[in-house]
Amino acid sequence: MKVALSIAGSDPTGGAGIQADLQIFRSLAVHGAGVVTALTVQDTAKVHRVLPVFPSVVLEQLRVLLKDLTPDAIKIGVLASDDVARNVELGLGQLPPPPAPRVPIVIDPVLAASDGTPLLERRGWGALGVLMGRATLVTPNLEEAAALTDCDCSTEEGTQAAACAFVSELGADASLVKGGQRDGPPRDLLAVREGGTVSLRWLDGEQSGEVPSGGTGCALSSAIAAHLALGTALEPAVEAGRRFVADALRNTKTQGHRTRSGRTRSGRNRRARARDRGRRSRR
Repeated sequence: MKVALSIAGSDPTGGAGIQADLQIFRSLAVHGAGVVTALTVQDTAKVHRVLPVFPSVVLEQLRVLLKDLTPDAIKIGVLASDDVARNVELGLGQLPPPPAPRVPIVIDPVLAASDGTPLLERRGWGALGVLMGRATLVTPNLEEAAALTDCDCSTEEGTQAAACAFVSELGADASLVKGGQRDGPPRDLLAVREGGTVSLRWLDGEQSGEVPSGGTGCALSSAIAAHLALGTALEPAVEAGRRFVADALRNTKTQGHRTRSGRTRSGRNRRARARDRGRRSRR
């Protein structure tokens, strides 16, 4: 059985984080391994507290695990602190060097929870950028793309600039900027390195109505990582991951008191923050 490794925070509700990653890996017939980067105190509506794991423990988890098995793909989620991010980068140095096949890495650059709680301290953004140089794919949402590239992602032109920046400036092989924070059906943008250029492709989605505000981005990156672990090429893996999430959203039932995205306060706040960030970048 193929192996996918999740390097992520713990979500006690199981709606996101390492718990959700392992569930998704299993559902796609991939064995899931996990390295915990942060503990959280949260319910389905709010993150109450974030506690980064000791960076040395994160590094030890990675070194011991990677000595024992080589994953077929890696998904990186919440990193919480600069020290944790730096130790993840150090630990990934344990991966087999060339001529061994390169292990695909998918990074979901989570900066904040759906309720706005920070999940990576600001000084950790530089270490996150270094990790992106290893990435096969980076999957930011519009707000994360704007924050990490200083592009105005309220426009298609700005979104294209951000998608290209993850590849041409930060060194990822590809980026998928998720457009679910906009009103209407989601429209994602895939940017892929092709020789010395970057190709762009818009991917249209469907309006899913009332859906949980948290965990969809986590699910997408995990599903893509699972398909990469199975040997699927990048673009078909992205398409398969998007289908997986769309199918899941059609059949989802909200648990607990989770807020709803798209039509309620949480979704509107995220879109407003993205617009405000774009206005500030134009000044």
